[in-house]
Amino acid sequence: MPTLITTPSPDDYSERTFWKKLLTYGQIAGFEVIEKALWLYFAADRPDTPKWAKATVYGALAYFVLPVDAVADILPVVGYSDDLAVLVVALTTIGSYVDAQVKERADQTLTGWFPLKSGIQ
Repeated sequence: MPTLITTPSPDDYSERTFWKKLLTYGQIAGFEVIEKALWLYFAADRPDTPKWAKATVYGALAYFVLPVDAVADILPVVGYSDDLAVLVVALTTIGSYVDAQVKERADQTLTGWFPLKSGIQ
């Protein structure tokens, strides 16, 4: 019997699983993926970000943290390409909430993981 793949929803996201995924797979996922995930995370943390935008963020981050992917994350090079695409679509949708302060918070977090790349904008 085939398995039914469901689309991630904002309810599938948790902050614990987000940070666990970043800490466990951050280097494998790469700078671009982690940077975009952090932009979304910190944009959702803004008090002025509306609920619809937070729902968009949490849906995209749910896709990122869930083990079911369109492209398996263990594949070299392309493994996180689908995650990046989902994160970029969410960023395009809520882009006005990703300001310099959000990017600075993300950059501060990235410094420990990617010291040679952070701060480049």
